[in-house]
Amino acid sequence: MIHTAARFSLNEICVQGWSSTALIEECALHDVRWVALWRDRVDDAGFDNVSAALRASGIGVSSLCRGGMFTASTDADALAAIDHNRRAIDEAAALKAQALVLVCGPVKDRDLRRGREQVRAGIEAIVDHAAACGVRLAVEPLHPMMVADRSVIVTLAEALTLVEDFPADQVGITLDTYHVFWDPDLAALIERAADRILCYQVSDWVLPIHGGLSSRGLPGRGHINLRNIGKLVGDTGYTGPVEVEVLSDDLWALPPQQAFEAVVSSYGSLDQR
Repeated sequence: MIHTAARFSLNEICVQGWSSTALIEECALHDVRWVALWRDRVDDAGFDNVSAALRASGIGVSSLCRGGMFTASTDADALAAIDHNRRAIDEAAALKAQALVLVCGPVKDRDLRRGREQVRAGIEAIVDHAAACGVRLAVEPLHPMMVADRSVIVTLAEALTLVEDFPADQVGITLDTYHVFWDPDLAALIERAADRILCYQVSDWVLPIHGGLSSRGLPGRGHINLRNIGKLVGDTGYTGPVEVEVLSDDLWALPPQQAFEAVVSSYGSLDQR
């Protein structure tokens, strides 16, 4: 058996070649008690099949990815995004996910200000539905290099300013080390985040960067002081799951069993308790 800590969550994006149900079954065999799921893969495996596998294993869902993508060039596209997010909320509720991760959407037509206004308006349009379903919304600030294709919310400070306009028990943040480690104000911002941290994800910054999306490293392989960030997060009172989420061409090239074992083993480098 691979021994794991009780808070460890394996994000399914790390392992290619297995369905969501296959991953859940493997986690159950190795006493991994949390998974983070992606909506497209859950859909591929069959929503009912995934739900049944979770019930049978007793494994919890630390997060569901993703909602968001609010930015749009037309009003029709903006409305479609709202409908898409309502469906995502329904799915998160059915899976009993701890949070629905919101990747907010890329800049459209070079208009960052409009995009950020659309993000706020999008959350306003779905927050009541999320509250009624018991789903917490977790805005994820992404590294600035992803503003063109992923998110107009690119700093932790910006994300906190956004979510602080909503109730803390409904809207918070996803804190992903890969996206925020570089921030000179990180310690103060994590302290400010406190009860807003709904999802905590870890991976490492490795060189060379050969693609903005898929050049991440396993914890302990790169340049991020993950133990220090983990302590800062712990000092806020956060005791939830710790997701290892590594989007990596190198990891994806491995056979799924080998990738699974590499991710599980990497968690030990965090010295989480």
